[in-house]
Amino acid sequence: MSASTDAGPDAAGQHQIVRPYGDTTGDGMVQLSFTLPIPHDKRAEGAALQLAGKMGMDPAMLVHAKAMGPDFTFFVVYGQVNHLVDVSTVRVVERDFPELSAAAVNQTIRKKLRRKLVVVGACIGTDAHTVGIDAILNIKGTAGHKGLEYYREMRVVNLGAQVAVPDLVEAARAERADAVLISQVVTQRDAHLHNTREASAAFREAFGAGKRPLLVAGGPRFDELMSDELGVDRIFGRSTTPGEVASYLVDALITRRERAKEAVRA
Repeated sequence: MSASTDAGPDAAGQHQIVRPYGDTTGDGMVQLSFTLPIPHDKRAEGAALQLAGKMGMDPAMLVHAKAMGPDFTFFVVYGQVNHLVDVSTVRVVERDFPELSAAAVNQTIRKKLRRKLVVVGACIGTDAHTVGIDAILNIKGTAGHKGLEYYREMRVVNLGAQVAVPDLVEAARAERADAVLISQVVTQRDAHLHNTREASAAFREAFGAGKRPLLVAGGPRFDELMSDELGVDRIFGRSTTPGEVASYLVDALITRRERAKEAVRA
């Protein structure tokens, strides 16, 4: 499960209040970009400044405006806000597992599982953006990090894009998957949330209690705190590396189960 934490007050027990930084420390200056569905003219620029004012930017300066076709305008607004942020109340998902080298991952699987760890991955629904899932699964990986295909003790099945949820369930069953990775990039009308909920419900129905594969969702627009709400075991956001995913799989599928068995025997 995800490890969400509330960062408490600092060592002195004080709240950690900060303001945005623009030109000078604590001046509250922020930059905001948005699009309005109106043609670019003076009225559109006035509408952009009015919107910025209603969002709490005072004063607001229009620093960029560009027509996006005949009926839309893109804006960049710079201005001051009075809002404060209490860092001590920020909730985040901390990494609650050790990040292992590829050699350590392989060694743990070989020693503890004594077979290949099977991973099935796909972009589900109408999502055709495979860059993310390919970066995690394909041997070439991303940014110098080798993908899961590089790990000798893993067997990886990449189903690609636009995979229907029933097909993903059947593939996981046929491959006897230990883990299923769901990639979602398209977020229009919260498609990534609807698709992930559909997948988690389908896996719960298809597999008995305690028998379904580990479910991991990933994509740049997910809130990592939503794993319980979406019915998955873990959510990974932007900048996730294959090594992080591999380390999590080993921890969740092997290390934690070993600890649970030891606790029962004790």
